[in-house]
Amino acid sequence: MVKEEDLRNMGFSEWFDWVLREAELYDYGRYPVKGFGVWMPYGFKLRKHVIDLMRSLLDSTGHEEILLPLLIPEDLLAKESEHVRGFEDQVFWVTHGGLDPLEIKLALRPTSETSLTYMESFWIKSYKQLPKKYYQVVSIFRYETRATRAMLRVREVTTFKEAHTVHEDFRDSERQVSEAVEIYSRFFDLLGIPYVVSRRPDWDKFPGAIYTIAFDTLMPDGRALQIGTVHNLGQNFTKVFEVKIQKRDESIDYAWQTSYGISERVIATLISTHGDEKGLILPFKVAPIQVIIVPIPAGSNEEKERVFLEASKLSEYLKKEGFRVLADLDTEKAPSEKFAYWELKGVPLRIDLGPRELSEGRATIFRRDTLTRLKTPLERLPDTLRELGKEIDANLSRRAWDTFRTHVAEVSDLNALEEALKKQKYLIEVPWCGLKECADFITSKYGLEALGTPLKVREEVKTSEIKCPVCGKRAVTHMRYARKY
Repeated sequence: MVKEEDLRNMGFSEWFDWVLREAELYDYGRYPVKGFGVWMPYGFKLRKHVIDLMRSLLDSTGHEEILLPLLIPEDLLAKESEHVRGFEDQVFWVTHGGLDPLEIKLALRPTSETSLTYMESFWIKSYKQLPKKYYQVVSIFRYETRATRAMLRVREVTTFKEAHTVHEDFRDSERQVSEAVEIYSRFFDLLGIPYVVSRRPDWDKFPGAIYTIAFDTLMPDGRALQIGTVHNLGQNFTKVFEVKIQKRDESIDYAWQTSYGISERVIATLISTHGDEKGLILPFKVAPIQVIIVPIPAGSNEEKERVFLEASKLSEYLKKEGFRVLADLDTEKAPSEKFAYWELKGVPLRIDLGPRELSEGRATIFRRDTLTRLKTPLERLPDTLRELGKEIDANLSRRAWDTFRTHVAEVSDLNALEEALKKQKYLIEVPWCGLKECADFITSKYGLEALGTPLKVREEVKTSEIKCPVCGKRAVTHMRYARKY
């Protein structure tokens, strides 16, 4: 995570914009439509590897990828009343086809529950087809009225992975919710991103859902960021769109649904969680370039040419060994300039190759996460790189979780809450009676928003008389609070 002293000097927001720009990830603010950004080649490759990681998790658990139309007719979007009320002030509308007004306005999808459920009314007829698990990776559009922010709060979410599932009964939909939570937990663990999993309060659930479960992390500025959600939709959409199935007992009933999504906030979190004052630090498994080879020319012109030639050969060899590798063969830049550039771009491993290394038959390897060097025989290089890649990913995860935990606290009363805030505890758990008024009190007094409750009530809440510090009534669980994006 970005060091606190660096944040004080630069500020997280300024640092984040600097990294996006200088590491050539994402160009935001210059495209002439507010809230829209452009993925640059290096950032797009990072995005691809992150999405591919999610795809592999979904594909391995029986999910099937689809692609739905971008446009949703107004009457279709409006069918589920709670759902449309939740999005009515965020929808982009298409009102004309060329110069002709459309008879029915078309929405740029804010999400796809309505359009997919409509299609499922034609596709799904029997329990024998279930469970059915669909997903797509698409852009969604929401007219965000608050201040927009690159990757974090945009009007075109360009990396929206939404999954939608269909089930015979409530029990199986609950099983699917648990599976979705496991998939997302595995996903964030692989990326080394720390998180808490909470059940959102009823007043903050997804429009049209029975309930919502959310994954939240902490950004370096101390604000919580929602990075994934899982919803049990019940039969709310299938009743509206007449998705009826024949059940095992031959009765007819409406199917049950779940949905769950992530966005490019995951990539924003990946950048922010692991980066430092030099720029990006990327996990080995998703880095666009895993290994950069930098020739260190010295000696005669012939020796210099040999170093560049051997660097090129080594690059081709490592590509065949399965690495994403590049040799920086630019003869105009000094090695020190190349070092700074590739450190900024977060390449996990760098191989420095000069006449000394060639004569010794060894490679000098630089680790971006620890800023340390080691030497290894060239014949062991592929195995050493693989081992170091695993070590880097484990180290990044460990560092991130250690930092995350130092900013989380559990308190029993309001005085302790105030002390925790002074000690830079950004995510705070407080006993809660279940009343919205008590959560609202903490929000108004301390500027903290309710994230949700743990998925399991703690034993001490079940077995003792823990009190809500606001009203004094018996607590039924804990509520998590933080300042949110």
